Amino acid sequence: MDKSKRMAELVEMLNEYAYQYYTLDNPTVADVEYDRLYDELVELEKQLGYALDNSPTKRVGDVTLKGFNTVRHLGRLYSLDKCQSKESLSAWLNKLIKFCGYMPKCSLEYKFDGLTINLLYNEGKLQRAATRGNGIDGEEVTEQVKTIKCVPLSIDYKGAVEVQGEGIMRLSALEKYNSQEGVTPLKNARNAVAGAIRNLDPKVTASRKLEVICYNVNYIEKDFEKGSDMIDFLSRNKFKISDKFDIYGDKESLIDDVDRIANKRDSLDFLIDGAVIKVDDTSIREQLGYTEKFPKWAVAYKFPAQETTTTLKDVIWQVSRTGKLNPLALLEPVDLAGVTVSKATLSNISEIKRKDIKIGSRVFIRRSNDVIPEILGIAEHTANSKDVEKPTVCPACGAPVIEEGVFLKCSNAKNCAPAIVSAMSHFASREAMDIDGLSEKTLETLYNEGKLNHFVDIYKLKPEDFDGIEGFAEKKVSNLLSAIEKSKNTTLDRLIFALGIPNIGKKASKQLSDEFKTLDGVMNATYDDLISLEDFGDIMANGFVQYWADEKHRADIEDLIASGIKIQEKSIKQGSLTGKKVVLTGSLPTLKRSQAKKLIEDNGGEVSESISKTVNLVVAGEDAGSKLAKAQKLGIEIIDEATLMSLISSAN
Repeated sequence: MDKSKRMAELVEMLNEYAYQYYTLDNPTVADVEYDRLYDELVELEKQLGYALDNSPTKRVGDVTLKGFNTVRHLGRLYSLDKCQSKESLSAWLNKLIKFCGYMPKCSLEYKFDGLTINLLYNEGKLQRAATRGNGIDGEEVTEQVKTIKCVPLSIDYKGAVEVQGEGIMRLSALEKYNSQEGVTPLKNARNAVAGAIRNLDPKVTASRKLEVICYNVNYIEKDFEKGSDMIDFLSRNKFKISDKFDIYGDKESLIDDVDRIANKRDSLDFLIDGAVIKVDDTSIREQLGYTEKFPKWAVAYKFPAQETTTTLKDVIWQVSRTGKLNPLALLEPVDLAGVTVSKATLSNISEIKRKDIKIGSRVFIRRSNDVIPEILGIAEHTANSKDVEKPTVCPACGAPVIEEGVFLKCSNAKNCAPAIVSAMSHFASREAMDIDGLSEKTLETLYNEGKLNHFVDIYKLKPEDFDGIEGFAEKKVSNLLSAIEKSKNTTLDRLIFALGIPNIGKKASKQLSDEFKTLDGVMNATYDDLISLEDFGDIMANGFVQYWADEKHRADIEDLIASGIKIQEKSIKQGSLTGKKVVLTGSLPTLKRSQAKKLIEDNGGEVSESISKTVNLVVAGEDAGSKLAKAQKLGIEIIDEATLMSLISSAN
């Protein structure tokens, strides 16, 4: 074959594979196959002495720049007017309704929290990429943006067009980057993007695995009737677009969806700081026009800030239920996401050193999911900054501290009061045995009075054990003992979680319950049984086997059963799927996940969250990922929604 023709063919194939992988999140070729074709292209380019403009080899970022050039955008990039309450959003929408005489259709999308990028194409090729700058002029960052694999180097549209998007770093990519040996941890995803794109070495940009989510056509020599037509244009030309773009024709539904976005904010793999509402009809946009700063036809609904800076006043060490010493940061109180924050979590002494965290320094903190905030990194050191000292003795009992990997532990954990009380508190917690009223404070009191020393002792408590203890009136004691009695009827996954087995959380407990069905099955699971479960690695599997190798832990179970613990058994309905374990993965065409699960269970099947050799069927929809790949590897039967419905209907 002609080498030039083969080179063009390879460029087209590799760009299509990259589009499927990086833009659609739908890999269609194995990495090894992609690499083989890529290497072939590199060799051809060496032989021919040139590369096509849209060759994927031009994304490597091997040109170090001397400085940033200032460039002028073809169309002005406006900022957005903002509102921060549902009342102000409602007032903005009322103005629209008054102007139009009716509620115009409006789009609702995420407000990504990253760095604005403006992409200029002409004759179908990427000519230039620039930052927003002042909206009129920006800094040219073409070589940096070329390393971002979801940004197309060529598009079908041949006219001049500017496409506006947001550069983001996914939180999973940030975590993976920060876990690498030898790298300086990045403080947060927003700063990571800005630092990567506004960096004179494009290799830095490439190393951070950024994405650009495109949401607007900033300049084009054609007209769109609607904003949604712009999104269709972007999709047709293979730009990565948001999966959140909905059109609403009534005010109440739109505002309700803004609430839904706010509620799911913490579950997203990227930062958003609000939602954007735009009039969809471009003729109405033209009538409304612009102020000096922003369009009158769009508004950003801003969510409460989840990140701020404050001063780290001190670090104290607390003993966990496993005897591990956890560092807790004491902060200068600061308002964050509507609450006053004065404490934050720190992972371990190794992370403290790696992030260069010092007492007296200003730190970045982030709060999400209404949990205690975490320290992301250093904002600045001060003249009063000092190192965090590693404790040598347990702060609770004075026993020597031992090191296990990156963690510090009390060498006397089995007899250390905070560890014992914390383990009992975990056992009694709502998601474990759910003993209402048995708080950590109550447990600490009972421990100090010599009434409890282990979670099995909870079921041995009698009314007279509370005699003479301040704060325990007859009614309170009666309610507490009733709650303890009620907790004896539990489920297998709750009991496993309650035991506090290292590295076994709620999800793993549910997997173990689904897989092994009985307490005996769980206790006698082998390493090979466990390692086949999804998300069970070597550490989890070995740790679980070692836990049950300890006769003391088996004796604890015998004591609990003797105390009257009963594990509820699931009633299995008879039907076409009786005896079959089924995994759901991807988005199904018509059924919601909850509907599909109920349908399977109503017909005798059991729905599992993980792939293992005991699974009989996998129902796969769109965007099925690692579960589908693992099922294919294990040779498990894979069906679609239509086949599932056929199986059920034919039996009925």
